[in-house]
Amino acid sequence: MALSRLSSSSSSIGSNLFKPFSAAFTLNRPISSDTTATLTIETSLPFTAHNCEPPSRSVTTSPSELLSFFRTMALMRRMEIAADSLYKAKLIRGFCHLYDGQEAVAVGMEAGTTKKDCIITAYRDHCTFLGRGGTLLEIYAELMGRRDGCSKGKGGSMHFYKKDSGFYGGHGIVGAQVPLGCGLAFGQKYLKDESVTFALYGDGAANQGQLFEALNIAALWDLPAILVCENNHYGMGTAEWRAAKSPAYYKRGDYVPGLKVDGMDVLAVKQACKFAKEHALKNGPLILEMDTYRYHGHSMSDPGSTYRTRDEISGVRQERDPIERVRKLLLSHDIATEKELKDTEKEVRKEVDEAIAKAKDSPMPDPSDLFSNVYVKGYGVEAFGVDRKEVRVTLP
Repeated sequence: MALSRLSSSSSSIGSNLFKPFSAAFTLNRPISSDTTATLTIETSLPFTAHNCEPPSRSVTTSPSELLSFFRTMALMRRMEIAADSLYKAKLIRGFCHLYDGQEAVAVGMEAGTTKKDCIITAYRDHCTFLGRGGTLLEIYAELMGRRDGCSKGKGGSMHFYKKDSGFYGGHGIVGAQVPLGCGLAFGQKYLKDESVTFALYGDGAANQGQLFEALNIAALWDLPAILVCENNHYGMGTAEWRAAKSPAYYKRGDYVPGLKVDGMDVLAVKQACKFAKEHALKNGPLILEMDTYRYHGHSMSDPGSTYRTRDEISGVRQERDPIERVRKLLLSHDIATEKELKDTEKEVRKEVDEAIAKAKDSPMPDPSDLFSNVYVKGYGVEAFGVDRKEVRVTLP
């Protein structure tokens, strides 16, 4: 990100645009001699627009927001790395898709929206849930199938959910969340509540027919739906150029405007999401293509290095890593020292370790929970046990 100018503003550093979900980050010295200071920073790359005027590259932020970005992304990174270890230790079973490398999308989106806005995504959902206000305990307990998980241990990695914060879940059927997201947007327009829905999908899902069907009706009805393609350049193990004749995903809507965003630049994501929300409320749907990258494989069963080189991965880490970009901003503006940022990373590691310990102590779901949240309450359920004898269960 290119640095611009430091200016004064009457707005407080504690902006409501982004509220950290964890403990407040404090330094042992003032973060700025001017407590009302704001920063104007230019995005690393220009936005590329389709059938619309792109937003300004100059993004307004503050020292406290940048500190929040750093801490939040560092927490997400550590959370996913720890999940990798837990999976290899067989404490997490089943499917598990990690998000490290893509943190700027989740964090920037939160900075440009409110909790009234809805988000629905695919199965790479841990960091999105955390950004929406979920806790580390809810995450790790769910990953380990424990009762304190956000879905009571019954959903696992792919099915996090937090309706009270506008997060309508991770979904395992490729692309199926996009029509659901357009349905949420229909409800928002019907209720006239001036909010929007972000429906996230990967480049691997971008060729799904249901995506285009949903986009068509969203455009017909001018729904406040924003389709977000998190383009990490590999659908499972298939490079985008092998799967898509046109990998310019922001143009794929044809009659729907689109915007290509540097998804490794948290401030660019913030600016794009604010722009998209304003556009969708006035004009209907928009496509955002977030140019991002995942460091892990598609899932834990994928080593992630058979279809791409290790040099490619390390190159992205060195040139585009979203956390390192914010670190450089904090250091160059004398907002924090290298030691203070290292201390923050140590605090994050401790926070993750404590959450994992609590999650391990969380009880497993009761076997009777297999019948909950499936049938309407008050109706009996007929099932067969292992001895093939019929058992009737009456739900409370």
